[in-house]
Amino acid sequence: MEKILIGEILIKRKLITQEQLDQALEVQKKEGGLVGEILVKLGYIEERDIVVALVVQCELPYIAINKYLIDPKVLELIPKELAQKEKIIPLDRIGRVLSLVMVNPLSEQKKSELEALTKCRIATFISTKSEIEEAIAHHY
Repeated sequence: MEKILIGEILIKRKLITQEQLDQALEVQKKEGGLVGEILVKLGYIEERDIVVALVVQCELPYIAINKYLIDPKVLELIPKELAQKEKIIPLDRIGRVLSLVMVNPLSEQKKSELEALTKCRIATFISTKSEIEEAIAHHY
């Protein structure tokens, strides 16, 4: 199945226009970065709109991580510096499966690195950058 691009989802949902997407793509060519984050920086959409589009695009489950109580033992699996840098936070561990909430859960390379670090299989969830930052500040 072909994956629908995030920009197409945002246009279909009438959250942005084709012109706004084109402008974000131009910025991406010059400066790099993720199209969604560029659209937020340009003020065309909110951070939550990106999360909703990713949920649609990738069928990823969304979790409002800043509303969760997290076991301190689970937090020990991911160092604070890594959590802050990568915008990730562990949610729960059941056996050898670690549930992680990430801003960018699509990075297979990052997932592999985290599996090597934690010696767990990673199950990913998505949340907004600000919700993850709030949860990191609260729990670490």
